[in-house]
Amino acid sequence: MREAAPGASLQDQYDDAMFDYSTGAFDSALRKLAAILDADPLHFDAQLALAMCWYRKGNFPSAIAEGHKAERLRPNEQLVHTNLSLFYMKSGDKTTAEHHGLKARIAGWKQDMSAPPPAHPSDVPEPELQMAQPKPKSFKLPEKFPDMPWKKHAKVGSPPAPNPTPPAPDITTPKPTTPNIR
Repeated sequence: MREAAPGASLQDQYDDAMFDYSTGAFDSALRKLAAILDADPLHFDAQLALAMCWYRKGNFPSAIAEGHKAERLRPNEQLVHTNLSLFYMKSGDKTTAEHHGLKARIAGWKQDMSAPPPAHPSDVPEPELQMAQPKPKSFKLPEKFPDMPWKKHAKVGSPPAPNPTPPAPDITTPKPTTPNIR
């Protein structure tokens, strides 16, 4: 358990709290995360980590309550709904867990559809300074496509090709039986 230096930034305090969390000192991490949220109630990462600390301590109702606070900060965040699904499943509410699991999947799909941000702000060129893009080369589609040898075409005037497999026996109609009289 480490203590943040007096006057340390919120990021340093968060790093210390996460160190405590990673070493299993959940009570210390809870105190530090609560102090961060007292200073900045909109600190999303601290709110999410606070919920996870309560989960690791086995206090599922507190974990769910803190998880919903994180959900209010970022309603479409995939990790929030993944955690809430986990919390509800452990507390025995499978229906709500599945609901948040679905929300997590939908949030993940939404994130996949958005364009990735540029690696560095200077990587985005101004529109008037962009290099000229080459025009796509034009091409003409062929009027007739070549024969496809893997498709069997019947040629006009030729006998049909023999069927390599015999037809299946007809099992739908019963065969008439004759009585065996001797």
